[in-house]
Amino acid sequence: MTLRTVANFDRIGEENAFAVLARAVALQQQGKDVINLGIGQPDFPTPPHIVEAAVKALRDGHHGYTPATGIQPLREAVAADLHRRFGATVSPDHVLIVPGGKVTMHMAILMFGEPGAEILYPDPGFPIYRSMIEYTGATPVPIPIREENGFAFSADETLALINANTRLVIVNSPANPTGGVTPKAEIDRLVAGLEKWPDVAIMSDEIYDQLIYDGMEHVSLLNYPSIRDRLILLNGWSKTYAMTGWRMGYSVWPGKLYDMARKLAVNSYSCVNASAQYAGLAALTGPQDAVAMMAREFDARRKAVVAGLNRLPGVSCVAPKGAFYAFPNVSKTGWKAKALASALLDDAGVATIGGPDFGVHGEGYIRLSYANSLPNIEKALQRMDDFLTRRDAAR
Repeated sequence: MTLRTVANFDRIGEENAFAVLARAVALQQQGKDVINLGIGQPDFPTPPHIVEAAVKALRDGHHGYTPATGIQPLREAVAADLHRRFGATVSPDHVLIVPGGKVTMHMAILMFGEPGAEILYPDPGFPIYRSMIEYTGATPVPIPIREENGFAFSADETLALINANTRLVIVNSPANPTGGVTPKAEIDRLVAGLEKWPDVAIMSDEIYDQLIYDGMEHVSLLNYPSIRDRLILLNGWSKTYAMTGWRMGYSVWPGKLYDMARKLAVNSYSCVNASAQYAGLAALTGPQDAVAMMAREFDARRKAVVAGLNRLPGVSCVAPKGAFYAFPNVSKTGWKAKALASALLDDAGVATIGGPDFGVHGEGYIRLSYANSLPNIEKALQRMDDFLTRRDAAR
């Protein structure tokens, strides 16, 4: 029997961080000591008051379906939080609660992607952008994200790629995998240029918006009235509140797209887990000390990672300004990036991700997540130093 699946699946990709995680776990099960700097999730526990809110919700009988858009108090809390942090006016009726950040990407790209359409996305960037674009049959158009710009996107370079076939532009700041943060002046320039393309939608992935360093500020695209009628905001709880496994995300949609997103929710997952929504409510309305603590700790680790990487033979690293990733340049080590990442895992017991897994412009780089303890990070850097020094000596 031959099952005939649709051709779209021949084009769909993956997120290799999960494959590296599985390989690292398999090596650990074989007794190998592996330090995982591959997966992008906080190593902190979810704050206790958030956990207790979910437990209470279950005990209070919140076991059933909720509205597909999310419970009203949570949507109101999201709107209030965005107003508190950015001064943006958001209607709760434009907020959609979703099971994780990827769902917003899927919805937006499904709405605008089809053969003949072009969708712009950052490269190197989160791999699911390109994967979903290709799945729809649209043409993926990479926006080069360059080290010489501090891994901020260039407004001029982005705008130059837009044409009559462009349906959607995806931007991400603070960025995965680079940690780049795009400054306000560049975002101003991008928005001004987008005003000349009124039929192009924008998806702004701001999931790392509370992890910013060195005095930088996060500039939300919600603050630009001229594009609000075609802006899709992606955000959530995973990175800020150490809630990756809770599968809690949210999006803000312009009115004309909101009901389309709601219908996709109804057709796919019905609603987000009820008790998790009450946990998300507690996260936004409760104490924020844990958020500040995690940001301080990530900053300390960031400084140690950058200093350590810049001491390695053949490696250089610009300081990331956001998120919890470093994206060092390894082109002078003599290794191709993916081969180096594989060798570091197998021979040195350090899990990293090769830059090409984030796009064609990722060659020459690897990604390290510093969402791990400082002692583990220092041990991993020493192992990398030993590995590269040993290989240099053998040549």
